[in-house]
Amino acid sequence: MIDFVPSENDQKAFDQARASAMICRKYARHYDENEQEMAPEKLPEADEFYAEHPNPAPPGEGDSSMLTRMARISMINYWGDYTVRLIRESGGLGNAALEASGTPEQIAKWGKLCLSMAITEPGCGSDPSRVATTAVLDSETNEWIINGEKIFVTTGIRADAVVLWATLDKSAGRGGIKSFLIEKGTPGFNVPHKEKKLGIRADDTAAYVFTDCRIPRDNLLGGDEKVNLKNSGGFRGVMKTFNMTRPLTAAMGLGLAEAAIDFTRDQLEASEIEIDYMAGPGSQTAAAEKFIRLEALFDASKLTTMQACWLAGEGKPNNMESSVCKAHAGGAVRAVTQGCIEILGAMGISREHLLEKWTRDCRITDIYEGTGEIQRLIIARGLLDYTRADLK
Repeated sequence: MIDFVPSENDQKAFDQARASAMICRKYARHYDENEQEMAPEKLPEADEFYAEHPNPAPPGEGDSSMLTRMARISMINYWGDYTVRLIRESGGLGNAALEASGTPEQIAKWGKLCLSMAITEPGCGSDPSRVATTAVLDSETNEWIINGEKIFVTTGIRADAVVLWATLDKSAGRGGIKSFLIEKGTPGFNVPHKEKKLGIRADDTAAYVFTDCRIPRDNLLGGDEKVNLKNSGGFRGVMKTFNMTRPLTAAMGLGLAEAAIDFTRDQLEASEIEIDYMAGPGSQTAAAEKFIRLEALFDASKLTTMQACWLAGEGKPNNMESSVCKAHAGGAVRAVTQGCIEILGAMGISREHLLEKWTRDCRITDIYEGTGEIQRLIIARGLLDYTRADLK
């Protein structure tokens, strides 16, 4: 039976996350309005906070799985702010790919670095099989020569290195795509600019350009291509990373949605608008009825996310469930935050409050790690046993 009841140790972790989120929220508006600044690696309050709030023990017997705990902590962290952390995490999305597909030697060498992941290109967004960045092996020097351009690279400025998706053979489609580890500072690897965005403005999203960038042959993620061409650094190997990270992306957006719900509930109570959960349709104010529907939408999305995390924690397949929770959350968080603005009116769009910022920030939930449209294609293939060709 699925059990989402947190243990005492889990609850300590959640309480610590909520306390740190309250501190982060104080900085949210500043870094939203000063996009040119980078949020610090560590806030001034960090040392004193952790002296007073020591880290709880990692999950043990009777606790939630690591992924479930991470998802709940993500919800709490992003309830505070999307881009500001008391102490910023040292890893990026590329680190998850390294853990999933790297060799022991690669994990030992690259694991301590912050790794971004570069997939999206000017002509390739939701369909990574259309990657045009090329990797050509120079047999004389035993090096890969990388050429291409990547955009919207998350953690692109802070990252020490990147897990880059490139193709060995464009005619092979997904079968020709491999992933490569490339360190910042490598000749031919340039970072032309930080992207300016609608939301998550303090997040360092960047563009990368590779021009005859040469890297060692063993920088192919998963091992040397000639030893294991089918699997080394391959499309399938790296894509399985998303089964773990998509629930966390859903949780990030749900944190913002919960913040919007909490703020709206407080404002309704301050206006003496009663929310009666036992009342039937049409028997209370329109604002209260709409708020209850938004809460229900949030709860449904949260449960799908927890289910995907639980399956992963039990070592069970969660490909379908990770796409369901990601697709559902992508739509739910937009509907919840927009709905809260509609309930509150002018207060909802005022920059005196964070609700309008949460509404802008949450839109990335439907884009990160596969858009909602792509998730629905994955779900259709799983439910109806469609092939890729059937959906064209």
